[in-house]
Amino acid sequence: MSAGPEALANECWIVTDGVVGLENQVLGLAERLPLSPRRFRVSFRQPWQFLAPHSIGDALAHLADKSDAFAAPWPRLLIGSGRHSIPVSRAVKRASHGRALIVHCEDPHAPASWFDAVIAPMHDQLSGPNVFSILGSPNRITPRRLVEARATFAPLFSSLRTPRVAVLVGGDSKTHGKVTALGNDAVVSALLSLCRDHGLMVSTSRRTPASLVEALKHALGATDAYIWDGKDPNPYFGMLAWADAFLVTGDSVNMICEAAGTGKPVHVLPLPGGR
Repeated sequence: MSAGPEALANECWIVTDGVVGLENQVLGLAERLPLSPRRFRVSFRQPWQFLAPHSIGDALAHLADKSDAFAAPWPRLLIGSGRHSIPVSRAVKRASHGRALIVHCEDPHAPASWFDAVIAPMHDQLSGPNVFSILGSPNRITPRRLVEARATFAPLFSSLRTPRVAVLVGGDSKTHGKVTALGNDAVVSALLSLCRDHGLMVSTSRRTPASLVEALKHALGATDAYIWDGKDPNPYFGMLAWADAFLVTGDSVNMICEAAGTGKPVHVLPLPGGR
């Protein structure tokens, strides 16, 4: 008599390729569930890397050395995002005899029928019986997290003059392409105007081009604006907690939604280009 399927672990697996914007969306969903979240970052060897979201054979046999490993017991729920998560999601579904619930966050650019549910922003314009469209994107902003961040980062931001404006700067993206000199000028000009009457807290991202980072440091160096140097622990949640309002570059839906999650006024700074 053959043994039946093993019991599922009371866990929620979070599977992405490690891109921060994707991972934070999935964490934003998982952290609100009564399941223990477990984070995985996936990477495939070539040529399997280029086949995703499709795969040939057992996707779990094609993982790169730097990838996290996947093994039973399989989870009750797996939430993935990004095309590299999809071969893993489907492999876990098969290995669990179809019992693991598989959810994909954002447009999978693959058939929605591959998943038990797809949670996609309205602007992706997806539809289907298992597609749940939401306004914007999921995030990790909660009242408790903001209270904790306000206390943690009080030594850094409490003495900054008011009203405080958190400036969230993105950069190169699929929707806006490369940030040009014109984009640099737009951001710097807006901040120079703001810093006359506001205390600024400026956060750049991994996508922010070096030329824009240097332009910001040069333009605001003689002011009392705080600019994160990218080296110390990231005070991003502290900025969200201490801000009275936000200025966010328009290349990132995630950053706009995170700012909006605080309930404070959010102003979007358009970057040249975009779609």
